[in-house]
Amino acid sequence: MRSICVAILVIFASATTSLAGSPEEDIKSAYAEWDAAFGKGDAKAIAAFYADDAIFLPASHEVIKGPAGVEKFFSGIFAGGATGHKLEVVEAHGNGTLLFGAAKWSAKGKDASGKDQPWGGLATHIFERQADGSLRIKLHTFN
Repeated sequence: MRSICVAILVIFASATTSLAGSPEEDIKSAYAEWDAAFGKGDAKAIAAFYADDAIFLPASHEVIKGPAGVEKFFSGIFAGGATGHKLEVVEAHGNGTLLFGAAKWSAKGKDASGKDQPWGGLATHIFERQADGSLRIKLHTFN
């Protein structure tokens, strides 16, 4: 009986850990999906990564709330010619429900005269794991 209980615990432990990867793996995956949406110039797809009560704090010093605000912001970014966004994990931690990532970001943008200009900086994201295992951004800030 004892060996059956141990076997069940081992199977259960394997099953629960396979529902999600490490915080770093999960955040890298979320970043890759976010970058892919950016690469398509799809502001609506980017907005879908944000929780309904998300707070987005861009370098413009605006306080943007929720997916609709995020979509509007990125529609403007795309209208300005931004392309090629890339997030690279610097740190990633979490407790299963809440995860946070710090990243270096880069993109290609335009300067005031319309010339190509590299953009980049640092970003912080706090994610909340959803019932289906996906991550939604609760807080996003960057410089």
